[in-house]
Amino acid sequence: MPGVGPVSATRIAYYLLDRKRQEGLNMAQVIEQSLKNISLCPHCRNYTDQENEPCELCKSDKRRSSGSICVVETPTDVSAIESSSSYSGNYFVLHGHLSPLDGIGPKELGLDVLRSRLESEDVKELILALSQTVEGDVTASYIASMAKKYGITVSRIATGVPLGGDLGSVDGNTLAMSFNYRRNM
Repeated sequence: MPGVGPVSATRIAYYLLDRKRQEGLNMAQVIEQSLKNISLCPHCRNYTDQENEPCELCKSDKRRSSGSICVVETPTDVSAIESSSSYSGNYFVLHGHLSPLDGIGPKELGLDVLRSRLESEDVKELILALSQTVEGDVTASYIASMAKKYGITVSRIATGVPLGGDLGSVDGNTLAMSFNYRRNM
């Protein structure tokens, strides 16, 4: 599991066996039900507990009429943006990024679904909230070129020095991006 190494996994297993067997069984039941019942929203590809039905965010009339789609890599990214209360439009979740060496192409990311949304919806802006990695940049470029064919404005979220951050603790690449994307005051 991501973030859980062999030592931590062993420690968790022994803890459940020694002290929390019933909680472990309950957790196993919840995991089993989740794996059986949670699927992808046919509209945005975020998780939903109603198969072939839009998720709660996609059901919102206000979001549908916003004219914007924010493209993210993971459902965790949706949660992070939602907790900031800084965006109230639609989403599209890739569940990864383009990586031909790993066999992940446009089809695996659901870009055919995104393309049909761009064709059929009144989308004015596509916001790319993708990671600042080589793969994230390639994915962003691919999606941007796809959206521009439909005359849609494409933007990418800003990167740079974190709020309250010290310049001495920021890596060189992030600092360079901050200078490249600076804005007038």
